This record gives sequence, C-alpha cells and structure tokens, in this order.
Amino acid sequence: MKSALLLIMAALSAFAGQRRVIFTKSFPGSVPAYVYISVDNLGNLTYKESLADEQPVTARLSEADSAVLFGMAEKLNYFRDPLESGLKVANTGKKTFRYEDEQGKATEAVFNYSTVVLAAQLLDRFERIAESERAYLDLDRTVHFDKLGVNDSLAMIESLWLRKELVDPEQFVPLLNRVALHETYMHLARDRAARLKDAFEAGPASASALPAAHP
Repeated sequence: MKSALLLIMAALSAFAGQRRVIFTKSFPGSVPAYVYISVDNLGNLTYKESLADEQPVTARLSEADSAVLFGMAEKLNYFRDPLESGLKVANTGKKTFRYEDEQGKATEAVFNYSTVVLAAQLLDRFERIAESERAYLDLDRTVHFDKLGVNDSLAMIESLWLRKELVDPEQFVPLLNRVALHETYMHLARDRAARLKDAFEAGPASASALPAAHP
C-alpha cells in the first residue's frame, strides 16, 4: 500500500514539473467554436473542442517541434507583453497564448489580431496542429458512424500529409489499420488506409509538419 502511494506521488510530482505552452481560441459561430491545445516540454499534446471534454485527443509532437514552440514562447517573453494590435480589424476570435512553468505559475496574452511577426508564426503553428487533430476527429467519427464518409476523411488526411502539414501521423495508425483490415469499408477506402498506414509507420521522409520559425 505504501509503495503504491509513493508511485502515485512520484507520478503527480513528475506531471506537475512539466512546462506547458497552451493555445485557446474562442470564436462563437465558427466550427469549431472553441479550441484548446496544450503542449508540454516532453512533446505531449492535448486537443479539445470543449472545456467540458473529459476525453480529449492526445498526440505527441517531435522533440524538435516542441522545442521550437517553447523557443518561440521564450522569445515572446512567455506572453508577458501585450500582443493585441489595437487595429480596427474583423473579429477572428479571442485567442490566448499561455505559458505555465514547472511550479504551475502562468503568464498569458489575449488578442484578436497581432502585428508581432513571431506571434503570427506561433498562431500558424497552433492552427496547423488544430487542423491535424480535427482531421483525426473526423476520421474517428466516420470510422464508427459513417462508413461511406471514410474515404473523404482519408483524402483530407492524405492531402495534409502530401503538403507536409500533418502533425503526428502515428496517431492515425490504429484507425487506418481498422479500415484497412475490415471488409465493411469500401475497397477504395481500405486501399488508401493501408497505403497511408504503411507511409506513416515508415516515418517522415523529411521535414517537420510545422512551418519554420523566423526571428
């Protein structure tokens, strides 16, 4: 009993010691109306489309990609400085960059539109992450509830992959394997799923799915 408690305490301590960069976007009327992305310094990624979501999508960024996110946060002074431009532009949603250190202390900046180049680049990175996770959710939905829609979901994933914009392709492998091995799905979808699974398991041939950061 004592050893079990020690293991739990150690796990909680390790979790608490992680640094996090968090992005949220609230834009009622858009799809999705809310986005939450958290990345810790080990690359563990959490994606939610609702504050009440108790089963978020989880993925894993490469060490290089997560390091770039934290490097950009550092260059932005961990979001201690204002990022809102103050310009009269269209509302594109309330966006928040948040940084949490090892002790859980947080700093954040809220903005609709920023003229800070590095902030725009960081926003682009998070938007690409969100696009990949939405593709995952769409495939998960069609695999379970809309077999005729599976091929369209796979086509979207393949397009992201070919453009080198798909984040953590390995997260898709279990779903791809399910499609490839079950005859209840269309032959076209099964063939595409098998091809993508093989490509994803082989690993990326080249660059990161996330755009390069520039000072």
